[in-house]
Amino acid sequence: MDNPLLEVFNTPYQSIPFSTIQPEHFIPALKENIKNALKAIDKVVRQTDAPTFENTIEALQDTGELLERNSAILFNLNSAETSHAIQATTQQASPLLTQFQNDVRLNQALFERIKMIYQNQDLENLSAEKQTLLEKEYKGFSRNGALLNDDEKELLREIDTEKAQLSLTFGENVLADTNAFELHITQEKDIEGLPDQVKEMAAETAQSKEKEGWVFSLDYPIFVPFMTYAKNRELRKEMSLAFGRRGFQDNDNNNTAIILRLVELRKKRAELLGYDSHAAYVLEERMASSEENVKNFLEDLFQKAHPAAELEWKAMEDFAEQNLGLNTLEKWDSAYVSEKLKQAQLELKEQQLKPYFPLEKVQAGVFDIAGRLYGLHFEKNEALEGYHPEVEVYEVFNREGDFHALLYTDFFPRTGKRNGAWMTSYRGQKKGQRPHISIVCNFSKSTTSTPSLLTFQEVTTLFHEFGHALHGMLANTTYSGLSGTNVYWDFVELPSQIMENWCYEKEALELFARHYQTNEVIPMEYIDKIKKAAHFQQGLLTLRQLGFSFLDLSYHGSETAAIQNIKSHESVILDRVQFFGDYPENSISTAFSHIFQGGYSAGYYSYKWAEVLDADAFELFLKKGIFDAETSKSFEENILSKGGTEHPMTLYKRFRGKAPDPEALLKRAGLVN
Repeated sequence: MDNPLLEVFNTPYQSIPFSTIQPEHFIPALKENIKNALKAIDKVVRQTDAPTFENTIEALQDTGELLERNSAILFNLNSAETSHAIQATTQQASPLLTQFQNDVRLNQALFERIKMIYQNQDLENLSAEKQTLLEKEYKGFSRNGALLNDDEKELLREIDTEKAQLSLTFGENVLADTNAFELHITQEKDIEGLPDQVKEMAAETAQSKEKEGWVFSLDYPIFVPFMTYAKNRELRKEMSLAFGRRGFQDNDNNNTAIILRLVELRKKRAELLGYDSHAAYVLEERMASSEENVKNFLEDLFQKAHPAAELEWKAMEDFAEQNLGLNTLEKWDSAYVSEKLKQAQLELKEQQLKPYFPLEKVQAGVFDIAGRLYGLHFEKNEALEGYHPEVEVYEVFNREGDFHALLYTDFFPRTGKRNGAWMTSYRGQKKGQRPHISIVCNFSKSTTSTPSLLTFQEVTTLFHEFGHALHGMLANTTYSGLSGTNVYWDFVELPSQIMENWCYEKEALELFARHYQTNEVIPMEYIDKIKKAAHFQQGLLTLRQLGFSFLDLSYHGSETAAIQNIKSHESVILDRVQFFGDYPENSISTAFSHIFQGGYSAGYYSYKWAEVLDADAFELFLKKGIFDAETSKSFEENILSKGGTEHPMTLYKRFRGKAPDPEALLKRAGLVN
């Protein structure tokens, strides 16, 4: 079989020739890649020279390049452009890759070489990056079973294989339930309140399905505005309950048993490795360092946010009763009432802002801001392939005009694409190799009458993911394993969340916030309202994020053995952060892909943790100027380019000159004076 995955791509920048790659190419290629990688590792192990950093640690970095590339392509496609064939291939590939990882991590002879270097190397003779890599390699083995006996190693292999497959199935189930639902409306009175663009998208969806009227899905660009603007309360309820039933229905997509088994396996794996819990295992390699520290951090935020949230909820209840005739608020009312209250208090309607945020201009704006801050220049290259016709590919050049990265952008929902937004990498950065980065979002599509117009929340989402992309594109390390977003998990959100701050600054907004019809710059009064809106219901928003964090920790902390029923467990955990009732037919956990499909298990708190870092860091930009060259250069040199080459607190203090202050976040959110 002529298999393009078996060779280095003969394309510009070794970009991916997606059109030549078929699902049936992956498994033969991965098997061959694994065989070659194991041969290369065996060569490292069998050499007769005494172990050194160069002949062992450094040599390992050059093994398995094609394997890393091809598995990245497969799993990225499974998230952004999947099919039954891709899903089946991914299920088949997962145990192969897990077995390979275990074959490496449980290779006793290899570990003995690494351990000898780790215990005997004169660290003063190594650069900070080499010291970090050596420690990471040693811990990568010791924390993944190298110190176990043979029977324990075999058990670890079984656990890891099952875990990987269950996580894939979890995501497939959520996607299947999302795609299976549609709300078909034929009466115009039932879509009262919805923005014209949303109605137009729903009408075009109905036409594509050869149906009359409007069809609404659970995709975020449809679901969120429906819940925010639809006047028909019963239809909001129907949409809300459908969203909450994903993975929690009496069908083949039910995720409850998968969650219980994943939690059990993660705990069993941690205990096998000598840890009290999965959280203890994970947090050992985080800035937070322990479950107790995370609990204290979250609890401190809860105590400061809850009084504000109570007042905000009471204000919603009073407003809903007096102005909307709602005596009891349910969860399908919260977004609707919140938007009405915001309009009344701030005289700000989200729909007034959307005409000033056409996607094309927002994207050009974030490119412009990256140029002003870091000297990057973006040029679309239509000759380079994407994996779908909607995907665009950009060459990224640095301030010297040299090629610096490839950037793929993929902005609209599709049947084969999971919800949410994320940044990922197709090729990492290392010495002599520049990265290929991708941003994937689910924004409102253009219609026959309007271009893609973003809500302000979608604007901040684009800036957020672009911040992650900058972390990848500006990486400048020797080793790919320490490059870009390969950092402590509770540090990875700093570059993304700090970028959101530019969305609130007049000097930045005037670069791109222009009316799609008149090209008029967004009025100053709207900018003032945007800034005021940044404080709107911050107590409730903080409680929502804390709820996810509490729930995550409850599944992975020291008391997970007591969990027998997913629904009753999450109801107890979330009771203190929710003001509306519980709904027996709904579950948050069964669609909580961040922790059961993605990499955020025992780490969801990192969003709030990183908000502390970003609020504190952005204070320096505010003090010096949001486009200050010295400050942006320092952020690039000490944070964005350094990846995980040193401890994140060392890097942060080098940029900021001090440790982060949690008060910066509370002040920005308006929760303290």
